[in-house]
Amino acid sequence: MNDLRVGVAGLGLRRSLAVEAHRPDNGSRVTAVCDLDPATFDWATDQFGSSVRTVTEFDALLSSDIDAVLILTPDDTHAALGVQALAAGVATLLEKPLAITVEECDTLLEQAKHHGTKLYVGHNMRHMPVIRTMRSLIADGAIGEVQAIWCRHFVGHGGDFYFKDWHADRRRTTGLLLQKGAHDIDVIHWLAGATSRQVTAMGQLSVYNRITDRQHSEGDRPQDWFNPQANWPPLSQTGLHPIVNVEDLSMMLMDLGNGIQASYQQCHYTPDYWRNYTVIGTRGRLENFGDTSDDAVVRVWNSGRRGWDPEGDQVVPVPRPPGGHGGADSALIDEFLRFVGTGGTTDTSPVAARDAVAAGVAATVSLRSQSRPQQVTPLSTDLIDYYRDGQPGSR
Repeated sequence: MNDLRVGVAGLGLRRSLAVEAHRPDNGSRVTAVCDLDPATFDWATDQFGSSVRTVTEFDALLSSDIDAVLILTPDDTHAALGVQALAAGVATLLEKPLAITVEECDTLLEQAKHHGTKLYVGHNMRHMPVIRTMRSLIADGAIGEVQAIWCRHFVGHGGDFYFKDWHADRRRTTGLLLQKGAHDIDVIHWLAGATSRQVTAMGQLSVYNRITDRQHSEGDRPQDWFNPQANWPPLSQTGLHPIVNVEDLSMMLMDLGNGIQASYQQCHYTPDYWRNYTVIGTRGRLENFGDTSDDAVVRVWNSGRRGWDPEGDQVVPVPRPPGGHGGADSALIDEFLRFVGTGGTTDTSPVAARDAVAAGVAATVSLRSQSRPQQVTPLSTDLIDYYRDGQPGSR
């Protein structure tokens, strides 16, 4: 790579990815940033130097002589901004989820193909050491042929992170089963080697609808909006978004194309915050305890029948590289920059990102229609073929 020039759209909670991409001594520099709030520009100057260009219009960002762009804006803006960047021929990283509807996802994939522009999606969990550890054990045959995958997602900070801003408004997310669950749906698909064909779901808005302390207008959050000590129990939360109409509890069943069955549960008012995966095969099962903590491990049971056994037959420590999400953010940016510079295949996949959204959308429809089973809309074969072996890309 020859000193790639990177632009960044959106300096909110995921601006840490921009910091990861700024490597002036190692092949890439953030040279331009775009945000609707000029108050973020002081932070950008501190992080990227006084020469960084700061703009409030996305057009101006794309015309800033950049080689790649990180789109880290709210979910409902991904489609429009992504189409614009792809049409401009700028290699594009879209933060997950790819978009909030299947139609928007398919438009983005079509546009990337039409313009020959590289498209990458920020599914950093494919780089999380705990997921890669489990995937390696599965590939090595530690539990035989996978038959079932269960994921429980304890979103302990849900009241702070997802009910005090735009995430709480379904018009901007479709729902948290898609917005937050897209990560886990993608991981389930990756571990299983297949995507969802039919889903069923149930859920409800069970706690945060009972909180009457709301912002007078969007953005009017309390100063200590994220305070794990003060904002407990969940019903003591204050300063919720004026619109709260997404579910805070949801459960989803998935029938995958290769016969594997899976389930995903998400709760936004648990006291703890982590993910627990159980993968069951024909010769055993594995399960993670912890995900990004220093003491996270994956345990394997595969030597025979028994009663309660909390230890298992094999305990595999999960590596803990420095950086966000257990080192996954840094690894994600590593892969994106390599992809921009030299091309090739990647562990993340625009098609897989689209399939995660399609499953999340179908599950949300099921959840809101008395749990009626829903078929997941398949992607056209020409797009599957185009993305299967990497993308040609214009840059």
